[in-house]
Amino acid sequence: MSLPQKIPQHSPDQCLPAECSVTQGPEGAHDSKALEEPCLSSHPQMPGTSKEAPDAGNAESPQSCGPSSIAIATSSTSEVKEGSFSEEKDRITSWLGPGTENVPTDALNKAVDVLQDHMLLNYLQKGLITKEYMKNLNKEFDVQFPEIFQKASDRMAVAFGIEVKEVDPVNQCYGFNLKLGLTYDGLMHGKEGIPKTGLLILVLGVIFMNGNVATEEELWRAMNVMGLYVGKEHSLLGEPRKLITYHFVKEKYLKCRQVANSDPPQYEFRWGSRAHAETTKMKVLEFLTKIEGTDPTTYPSQYEDALRDEEVRARARNLAQDFFTCMLEARSRARPSPPSNP
Repeated sequence: MSLPQKIPQHSPDQCLPAECSVTQGPEGAHDSKALEEPCLSSHPQMPGTSKEAPDAGNAESPQSCGPSSIAIATSSTSEVKEGSFSEEKDRITSWLGPGTENVPTDALNKAVDVLQDHMLLNYLQKGLITKEYMKNLNKEFDVQFPEIFQKASDRMAVAFGIEVKEVDPVNQCYGFNLKLGLTYDGLMHGKEGIPKTGLLILVLGVIFMNGNVATEEELWRAMNVMGLYVGKEHSLLGEPRKLITYHFVKEKYLKCRQVANSDPPQYEFRWGSRAHAETTKMKVLEFLTKIEGTDPTTYPSQYEDALRDEEVRARARNLAQDFFTCMLEARSRARPSPPSNP
C-alpha cells in the first residue's frame, strides 16, 4: 500500500447536496451558515475481510476476566464450523517443523479469520478475551499462535479501527478500545452492528495527506482504490455515501463545504471539530505509515505539519495549566484571614 501525498483529481460525474455550506475562497474563508451540517454527496469495500461479522446474539458476553470466565463464543456467519480444520490435520502431522513456513497459507488465513471473528464478537458484547480462549479456537496452530494473533489484531485495527490490548497480564486477558482516541464506532450507522472507526480513520487520513482539505473527487478516488464505491453495497459497511458524507459530518468528524463560484458545484472536506478534539495529525500519520510499513518521516511535509500541530497542542495545554494555577492562587489570596484573638 502506498500513501499518495496528493491523489490525482478526476472529472466528477456526481451531484452534491444543498446542505453543504459555501467556501468564500480557495483557502476556505467559510460561511458560518451550516458549518458542519450533513453533506450528502452523490458519490465509496473496506480493506480487510469481506465476510459478514459474527452474530452477537449467539454467544455469552463475559464481563470479567479470569481463568474460566470467558465462555466459548460461536459465530453463525464466520463460515468456520466445528471440525473445519479436519482436512488439514493429516498434513499438520506430517510437517517437518513447527514454523509458519511449513503451514499452508490458506489454513493460516482461516485461523486468522476465526480469531478475528471472535475478537469482533467480544468487542460487540463489550467483553474480554483470554489468551487461552483464543488459542483454543485453533488448537492445531498452537505454535503459530503469535503470528495468528498479530495478524488478527492488525485486521481489527485497519478494518474496524479497534485496538486489541492486554488489560490483565496475570490472567493474560485482552480488551478492546477504539484507535487513536476516537469515541465513535458507528454501530448504528450504515450496516448496523459493524464498527466504522477504521473507515473514519482512513477518511481523516486522506484529508490530512492531501494538505488538510480533500475535494470530493480526491476523497472518492481514494475510496475507490480501497474498494468503496458510491451506490455499491459493501458487505461490512453497507452503501458508503451516506455514511461518509452524512453521518461522519453530522457527528462533527468531517466538515463539508461547497467551493464558492464552482460551476458545476464542487465540494471539499476537512476535519471537523470532534476529530481535532479527539485525535491528532501525528496519530493518524503514524497509523497510516504503520499500515504501509514505513514511518512518518517518509512524508516530510505531512510530518512537519503534524509536528507543528503537536507544538500548538502542547502550548495550549501549558497555557491552560498556567491559567488554572493562577486561578487557584487568586482564590487563595482572596480568602479573608481569620480574626485574631484579642
